[in-house]
Amino acid sequence: MLNDLKHFKAQAIIFDKDGTLIDFDAMWGGWALVLAEQLHQVSGIHVRDALCDALGYDQAANKVLAHGMMAASPMGKLRQLTVEVMQAQGLSAEQAERVVDDGWRIPDPVVLAKQFTDTWTLFSYLYKQNIKIGIATSDDRAPTQAMIEAFDIEEFIATMVCADDGIPSKPAPDMVTTICQRINIIPSKVMVIGDTTSDLKMGRAAGAGLVVGVLSGVSAAKDLIPFADVIINSVDDLHAYAESLAGNERLDPQNGLNPDFAF
Repeated sequence: MLNDLKHFKAQAIIFDKDGTLIDFDAMWGGWALVLAEQLHQVSGIHVRDALCDALGYDQAANKVLAHGMMAASPMGKLRQLTVEVMQAQGLSAEQAERVVDDGWRIPDPVVLAKQFTDTWTLFSYLYKQNIKIGIATSDDRAPTQAMIEAFDIEEFIATMVCADDGIPSKPAPDMVTTICQRINIIPSKVMVIGDTTSDLKMGRAAGAGLVVGVLSGVSAAKDLIPFADVIINSVDDLHAYAESLAGNERLDPQNGLNPDFAF
């Protein structure tokens, strides 16, 4: 896998968040069940099965489905879907909105965030090699910022684009092209990494120089292969890539940091 990556000298790497940097199922897997219970307490309606089916959560396998709504939809869309599920249970549009208002919960972006690697070390290595780091996520800005601060990686990130920024979401190319414009790097010099076909299609549509699929999220290799240049197990494999660019020198990422923020 390292040999597949190291021929491409990225000037920037754009990471998806859920399923790529952090464990998707740990973050979102139980959220549908918690939300269903909250809605039941508010409305008295047993909505768990209908909600899980609509969101794309396999209760028996405790797994978010790769092609389900929860895998790549922004929070606003999931909330609207929840309202529609409540309406399907016999509530009026007004009643459904009120129930969702009272019962709505979002995953805790700090407590539930489980890293796939030592993100601070990886990002500091990449930063030391003058590789700019961006995040393109279908999650909203506030929880994404909370995760970044919890991992203490804010200083390494050049910019990020989130679901509630008003930019067309994946698989449209806009998140990647927006990041490239902000950091003044053409897409062909950028690596895009994600765990869903939407991530990879986004990278392809933007003209990214290397599109990398990771198997740590919701998708199987057979789903990602048609859209990826390279498939890796997880972002943990990127440590070897970063070290190869550094010529195996011992890095001290604490020295000389003057990151360029573009939030």
